[in-house]
Amino acid sequence: NIISSGVVLGSDGFGYYDDRKGERHKVPQVGIVETGDDVEIGANTTIDRATLDKTYIGSNTKIDNLVQIGHNCYIGKDCYIAGQVGIAGSSRIGNRVTLAGQVGIVDHVVLEDDVVVLARSVVTHSIKKGEVVLGFPAKPANEAKKILASLSRLPKIIERLKKKGG
Repeated sequence: NIISSGVVLGSDGFGYYDDRKGERHKVPQVGIVETGDDVEIGANTTIDRATLDKTYIGSNTKIDNLVQIGHNCYIGKDCYIAGQVGIAGSSRIGNRVTLAGQVGIVDHVVLEDDVVVLARSVVTHSIKKGEVVLGFPAKPANEAKKILASLSRLPKIIERLKKKGG
């Protein structure tokens, strides 16, 4: 394994709850971080330990600089995780998943095997095997590209509608 400068393995997960009086309390994080073989973790990446069990990084997974992996996450084998990705707690990432730069993943979602999440996308729901997704919220890339392409035409379409009295 290669662990670069500034990496923090096993920091406290971000777990809190409010009691009936409205007072905030920290949930103890007593689990561990475990990695498979040939894992590379880039500079200043943080991987939180699990609440009770383990946060796991699978064999041959490559993690770029400045990545945050939350508590209780499971990352499969042969994954690529680019810089500035944030994976919220208790998410499950399958094998051979690619997360491009600045991707955000909400807590408790599942990305099945062979998923590709394109840059700056936000995953708010689970993604099925082999899907390529884009956008916020992430949707199939072909659909998202059509939507993005049509946005530049909206001002002219609106102007035409106004002229027609629509």
